Order: sequence, then C-alpha cells, then structure tokens
Amino acid sequence: MSNIIEIENISKKYRIGENFSGFGFGVRTFRDLFNYKIKRIVSKQKNEKKEVWALKNISFNVDEGEVVGIIGRNGAGKSTLLKILSRITNPTEGIAKVKGGVASLLEVGTGFNPELTGRENIYLNGSILGMKKKEIDVKFDEIVSFAEVEKFIDTPVKRYSSGMYMRLAFAVAAHIEPEILIVDEVLAVGDFEFQKKCLGKMSDVSKSGRTILFVSHNMGAVEQLCSRVIVLRQGKKIFDGNTKEGINIYLRKDARVASTGNVNIIDYPDRDSLDNIARFSRITLKDSNGNITNEFKMGESMMIELEVIFYEEVNRPIFDIVITNSVGQYLSLLRSQWEGFEIKNCKGIVCVTATIPKILLTPGTYCISVEVIRNINEGCCLDMVHLPISFNIINNDITGHGSYINFANNGTYVVHIKSEWK
Repeated sequence: MSNIIEIENISKKYRIGENFSGFGFGVRTFRDLFNYKIKRIVSKQKNEKKEVWALKNISFNVDEGEVVGIIGRNGAGKSTLLKILSRITNPTEGIAKVKGGVASLLEVGTGFNPELTGRENIYLNGSILGMKKKEIDVKFDEIVSFAEVEKFIDTPVKRYSSGMYMRLAFAVAAHIEPEILIVDEVLAVGDFEFQKKCLGKMSDVSKSGRTILFVSHNMGAVEQLCSRVIVLRQGKKIFDGNTKEGINIYLRKDARVASTGNVNIIDYPDRDSLDNIARFSRITLKDSNGNITNEFKMGESMMIELEVIFYEEVNRPIFDIVITNSVGQYLSLLRSQWEGFEIKNCKGIVCVTATIPKILLTPGTYCISVEVIRNINEGCCLDMVHLPISFNIINNDITGHGSYINFANNGTYVVHIKSEWK
C-alpha cells in the first residue's frame, strides 16, 4: 500500500507569556499596546518570552486503509499533531504530507457555523470535504438518523446541547466518506452509549478501507479498533508498532491510576469537563465493614463513594461508574438512573454511594472511571475522570466447595457466573 500520510521530523513550538516591545508580537492596535502597558504597571509583570515545544522531531508514515491509535497522557502532544495533520496549524519545523480529503473531529463545533441550522451545516461540511450536493443528498437521511437530531435539524446549531452538537459533527465526518478520518478524545463529551455507537461506526469505516487516526484514553477501544499505535510522551515519540505492546508501554510509563482506596481527584488532570458546572473531588472504596481499602475478595460487597462539587444547580444528575480491566477494556457500567436513584436540585458538595452486593470479578487488577451527566437524552457530560483509581480482587472460595478460581485476569475470563449442574 502507498503512504497516505508522511510525517518527517515534525516539531511545533508555542510561545507562552507576552513579549510586547513597541508594536511587536501580539500588538495590532494602539489599544492593545495601551492595555498591555496598564497590565504591566498593575501587575509588575516582567517582559519575558517563554517557548514550549509541544512536538519534537516526530516522524512516521501511515498506509492507506490503516487504523492508527495515538496515545499518551494529557499534554503529550496528541492534539497538536492532529491539528497539523488537519491543516489547522503549521509545524514549526519538518514536513507533513497528507494525500486526500480529511474529516477531523478535534473539538466540539469544529467546522460548524453556529448561526446555520443542522441541515445547512451538513451541506457546508460536505462541500468543504469536496462532496457534491447530490452525494450529500444520498447520505443526508443516514447522517440525521445516526445523530438523532431529526426534530432539531432545522434549528441553528448554536442552540444545540454539546451532546447534540457532537453527535451531528461525528455523523457528518463518518458518513461523508473522506479518505482520512481524524478523531480526537472529543467523543468523551458524549455518554457511554454514544461512545459505543461511534466506535461501532468507526469500525465499519475502517473495514471500508479508509484511513483513521484515533486518539483516546480508552485502551480497550484502541485495542479493538487499531492495528497499530503511536505512543507520545512530552512531545516525543517513544513507540510505534504493535497495539498491545504500545498500550502496555503507555500504561507502564504514563498511567496515573492510584492504587489506594481513597483519592482526592479535584485536580486530577485526565478528565473532560464542561464549563466547570460540576467536578468530582474524591473517590473512596470501602468493604462491607466500612473500612477504606482497595483490595476485595471475590464474592464480597464493595462500596464506591463519589464526592462531587456542583458549582451550579443541576436537577436530577446521573452518575456513572465504569469498571475496566488493566488494559482499559469496558467490563461494566453502573448508572444511578438504571437503579431509580435521583437527587433533585444538586448544589454544593454532594456525596453518593454505589454498593455492589457481591463482586464476581475474577482475581486481578481493575480500574474505575467516573462521569456525571446533566441529561442523558442530550448526552451532556459535566465531568468525566479517566482511571483515577484501581482496586484488586483477591481469590476466595465463593463456591462453598473448597474450589478457587485458579486463572489469572488475562482478559479472557473476567466474570464468574454461578451455575447449577445436574
């Protein structure tokens, strides 16, 4: 196969702070200069210029039809690399060659005009990607159905929720059929079902022979979707190759998962928040006796306490707890709404507890991610924290016959299901 993307020694430098000398960088009008001088008088800030390299000497090629995952901690340079490939920004050094049309989902609203309706934005995006009106007409109903915005298709998208916005943006990008589809972690804006739906669509896109670049903190999705991964660390490429090997390197070098039963996560970096409306501040794990711990025996109960700060009043928020294995594969979703639990008009510090009466996970290490949602129908995620805490399951005689589960948690056997034999 021929290379559809060629990256040669790409580096990207950003300037932070201010450096206004006369009418230099950042000063376009006399008002800009006047405001800057006032700020310096008030704050006594120094006239300093600092430079940060978001990417440094990155090189790789992507073949046509390849699905490549790009993984790394927040700040590793993943989004900067995708913006260069999407032609949103230029590299400071190096060459990026991209052949064919590119559809990018880098942040909510990218490529949309907020004043136009959903219908108009579908045609606008399609035209930007080089599609003819007749080609868009063929895909139109399928796009709208996937996005689930039929009732609002003729409403200006500035009135859409972030979930509606994201669903429509993804539907356009995935159905217009560009040669290259670039998807950032922006899918975390949606709820669990929406993410699952999008991953299914991307799997279909990959099978059609199109090229996908995929950034995600969900290692299970990366392993399922990608044939190859590139691992970035502090702007540098530290691995390029086999997906499982790359995930293991990422988890070993970059994971911030806490192996304790009580974690303050108010400043935890790996999260996706919406306008600082709500924020998780603490996760605590307890056994049946109320003791804080991160080790539980098979068959015992487990309590997961979540502390959330609501900066604005939110009516009937929904709380999610996602349990994954050590490589990020989804195993279970605990959702407060499914159990009929709700709190009206949350404001300030709110503590909720989910109890698992009997843990049937097999021995091994597992991780937890948490999410609070304003409205499940709109997919409006207020705060999602990725893998802030882990726990261990210890072997135990849960059969009552002196039999122990004697296989390790290797991703093959994860849940013990009781059975009766005759």
